[in-house]
Amino acid sequence: MVGTVYVSNEPGKPAFVSVGSTVKEGDTLLIIEAMKVMNPIAARGGTVTRILVANEQPVEFGEPLLVIE
Repeated sequence: MVGTVYVSNEPGKPAFVSVGSTVKEGDTLLIIEAMKVMNPIAARGGTVTRILVANEQPVEFGEPLLVIE
């Protein structure tokens, strides 16, 4: 998916996750806007150990976004 990544649902709001966050299956991690459609990226569960993208960064298909262990 080619688009723009957003770390929160509104400017100025806290990020969905940060390093050290524990997430469960279905939690929203990021939103990717592609062709004016907002696509939430859902977790499978674990702990966020690294965030590899910045807010409003363009991303491409297959690019790693987060590391969850």
